[in-house]
Amino acid sequence: MSVLKKFKYLLLFIAIPYTTFAQDTTALKKLANRFANATFNSDHKLVIDLTYPKLVELSGGRDSMQKLIVERIESLQKQGVMKFEGSVGSPGPFIKAGNQIHCLLPETLFLKMFTGRYVTRSYLLAISNDKGKSWTFMDVGKMPAEVLHKLLPNYNDELVIPTPGKPMFFPDQH
Repeated sequence: MSVLKKFKYLLLFIAIPYTTFAQDTTALKKLANRFANATFNSDHKLVIDLTYPKLVELSGGRDSMQKLIVERIESLQKQGVMKFEGSVGSPGPFIKAGNQIHCLLPETLFLKMFTGRYVTRSYLLAISNDKGKSWTFMDVGKMPAEVLHKLLPNYNDELVIPTPGKPMFFPDQH
């Protein structure tokens, strides 16, 4: 086999994963938006279905996780949050981590209060165990590194999770 032919095969071998992943970004963003919207609409079953299974396990199982979600929402409501919503940005690069693929998606969160709204940024980590055919998610915006590495022992530190910005408050204009 000629050197040129070997080079072409090498390029094809390297390019295939990237072209396969490139086709998945739209589907991944759509699924991440389903996860986020389920969170905002209190669809606990879908949230747990799309949560990374080891996180559900670490939370004590499905029932315990649902209880934690409900308690968190009730706590926010007691602090004056009337509604929360948000949007998910475009997926970042796909990073190989052991036998998984990881991808970070920025998420903008809006917390509506009586007097205005808070806007903050967080990050969803998408995890695939089957080469991008299916994905689960974790909010990693404020997740301590030791918890992240416990959940994902093969986490590739090339995927840097930015520190979320401080929430910004915008008062209502009356």
